Amino acid sequence: MKFSDLISQLSPQSHSFSSHPELNPDLYSITGIDQAQINTLSYVEGEKFGKMVTVTTASALILPLDTSLQAQATERGIAWLSSSYPRLTFAQAINLFYQPFQPESKIHPTAVIADDVKLGKNISIGAHVVIEKGVTIANDVCIFPNVVIYPHVTIGDRTIIHSNATIEERSQIGANCVIHSGAVIGGEGFGFVPIPEGWYKMQQSGYVVLEDGVEIGCNSTIDRPAVGITRIGKNTKLDNLVHVGHNGDIGENCALAAQVGLAGGVKLGNRVILAGQVGVANQVQIEDNAMASAQSGIHHDVKTGETVSGSPAVNNKLYLKVSAIYKKLPEIYKIVKDLQKNKP
Repeated sequence: MKFSDLISQLSPQSHSFSSHPELNPDLYSITGIDQAQINTLSYVEGEKFGKMVTVTTASALILPLDTSLQAQATERGIAWLSSSYPRLTFAQAINLFYQPFQPESKIHPTAVIADDVKLGKNISIGAHVVIEKGVTIANDVCIFPNVVIYPHVTIGDRTIIHSNATIEERSQIGANCVIHSGAVIGGEGFGFVPIPEGWYKMQQSGYVVLEDGVEIGCNSTIDRPAVGITRIGKNTKLDNLVHVGHNGDIGENCALAAQVGLAGGVKLGNRVILAGQVGVANQVQIEDNAMASAQSGIHHDVKTGETVSGSPAVNNKLYLKVSAIYKKLPEIYKIVKDLQKNKP
């Protein structure tokens, strides 16, 4: 692909960009800046990686709106495209070089499908898929091999379910969702009532709703509740190994990184970001635009726009102050001991 062809196919609607028009190399692939070679396209997101412009062998770069970086690229004979959102432009460029594997629209002869299942148009169903009674699947859905779908599930248009995922009874999955391998949607919530003899099992009669555009990572689990709904809001993205407990209510456009665990009844507002290994206790509410840094343990509600860190989690500014003091504790301890020895 010529560099000029790439520019013509990128969408400028969400960001502004300009380019260096004099160079027009052939581009055969797209790579990270540290792995770039001749005839590849890469990108620099900001000043942190700006020095890579002086050493990279890439034939073309996506740069921020930084005239000094542009000048460096021009001096080295590197074609460049300058964008107000370099990472977004890079993501769009990847789509021009790579598309995920999409099997053809057909039903494999080894698939086991109940007689009353309703199937839309242009559906792909892979080998050894099992679809139980009362399931409704909309148009252009792709179901990879070994997926199991329990009774009375609904699946919206263009949703993709990867191999070995399990969708349990009455789950409702919206359009344009992606469910990766090993995920379990609608498994039983952790519901047991303590009794003198041990535990009495509370049946989980509720169900799970994934709204449009939700993505669920590999080996993640979304539990159905005893009663009611566990809901994942529109365009929310869950990484691998994420657990959402029963009666969870996750807002729109949230992002939960790997190994996040939400106990039962947790409510997240919109655009909440939880970094890796964050744990959230039962019934906690986290409001819109809040963030939690990695390994935070959240036991209390978090207000709109607040960033928390640590376990138990506190406001991030306080956490940073405490962290700065922590490494001085041995010195502080010695001072206290000396004061105790010398007191009258």
